[in-house]
Amino acid sequence: MHSVTLHESIFYNGDCIRGAAECIPDGSVDLIISDPPYGIDGGRLHRHYNRNEDFVVEGYVEVPAAGYGEFSRRWISEAERVLRPGGSIYIVSGYTNLYHILHALRLTGLEEVNHIIWKYRFGVFTRRKYVSSHYHILFYEKPGGRRTFNLESRFGLAEKDKGGRSLNNADREDVWVINREYKPGQVKNKNELPMGLLVKMIEYSSNERDLICDFFLGGFSTVKAAIGLKRRATGFEISRPIFDAKVAEIRKVSPGFLITAGRKPCTGSPKNRGKTWSEEELDHLGEKFLQLTGKGMTRKEAVAEIGKEFGRGRWSIERALKVRQERQRRAGRTGRMQPHEDA
Repeated sequence: MHSVTLHESIFYNGDCIRGAAECIPDGSVDLIISDPPYGIDGGRLHRHYNRNEDFVVEGYVEVPAAGYGEFSRRWISEAERVLRPGGSIYIVSGYTNLYHILHALRLTGLEEVNHIIWKYRFGVFTRRKYVSSHYHILFYEKPGGRRTFNLESRFGLAEKDKGGRSLNNADREDVWVINREYKPGQVKNKNELPMGLLVKMIEYSSNERDLICDFFLGGFSTVKAAIGLKRRATGFEISRPIFDAKVAEIRKVSPGFLITAGRKPCTGSPKNRGKTWSEEELDHLGEKFLQLTGKGMTRKEAVAEIGKEFGRGRWSIERALKVRQERQRRAGRTGRMQPHEDA
């Protein structure tokens, strides 16, 4: 099988099922990201995307619809084998053959983490049904080890938007709104995942120097994102014209370029996170809260201000306020102060 090694990564020109069996050892891959052929006549994809095919590399290889179930079972079985215990896999799928992929996953020992919806703008135009403008992303793990999930890789837990909403929570919701990339006048594959989508999966589910595998390299977008984030990459592309064209592009990629160009999350937990509240702190908390709300602050604004002084997170403060309120209620009922409870 023809292969090329670049940037501490190795790429194979050949069938992914046979290639994985021959070239990738058991349990050697940290993360798999794959966008398999959709089994919907890939030679006609331009009709869906309404684009000029002059810049699309020829050689796209489709999987016949009649054999899609067996094809899915075989490549996903190989994916399970090469994934390390605790490793993660993301599979991007349209709805047409989603049931084949889900069935293949259920035949393995892989376990579901999330079923993500990738929402994009400008779906396929239709006249007699609703416009399709999403794909499915199946996020699974291989049991037996600690799964990588970098909680603050993109946004710190304390980072808020202008409306006070957690940026971290918003980024980790299971509906992702990320637009497709259109590259007018540039050489491209039939269907390429946007860089923003790939970067998100790689940042959350891998670390620098980890090995990322894509069973269907296509436009080599996964490779570009992995190398750009200082990961190693491997994978398979069955079409020689596409393989050669994209390897030439990867030769020009600078390792780590996405790290230097990306935003830096503001991380760091409140200094007193996890500590038990003392009785004196609970009393001071109550006084401070009444003082701030008495000045016209909303509850949310007062809690945020108190967090700076006490070195506590929002929910710790909210729980402590409830504990103090309950203490006061019981004291009023019995005529004496009750021992405090930990918040």
